[in-house]
Amino acid sequence: MLISLLGILSCTDPSTKIAQKNKDIVIKAFEVVAHGDYDNFNTYIADNYVRHCQATPDLHITSLDGFKEFIRVDRIACPDQTLEVKKLVAENDLVAFWAVYRGTQTGPSGPFPPSNKKVELKFSGIHRLEGNKIVETWVTWDNIAYLSQLGHFPPPDNTMETE
Repeated sequence: MLISLLGILSCTDPSTKIAQKNKDIVIKAFEVVAHGDYDNFNTYIADNYVRHCQATPDLHITSLDGFKEFIRVDRIACPDQTLEVKKLVAENDLVAFWAVYRGTQTGPSGPFPPSNKKVELKFSGIHRLEGNKIVETWVTWDNIAYLSQLGHFPPPDNTMETE
């Protein structure tokens, strides 16, 4: 019986182990980002990290330092923010995620002044790993939902009435 069990365990698919290892790295990366643990970002995120995001097309992040600055600014906007990973799916060097961002906007967010309102934003994306670190991310979320919850959308009517 023991020999049969050892035989089954030794036949474990190596890609399953790699997928689980990559998921573990992504979970740890979410934790250090959520806590603003800048000293440990480089444990899970590569120096040459690149972030792609349709929701922020004018923001170009092409390094770990650029990503740290992005997180610093975001933590000023919502200092009480939390990140909750809901689902991870891994295949080869990719880990897809579904997560929830929560926080209260007590600081400016881009051109938007503090609203002191809470936001709960579901977002998804894919991380690509290389050398046990995240080297690239594609992330997306609904900007209208985000801005609406914070009271920034629809924008105020700035039309002037003429007599």
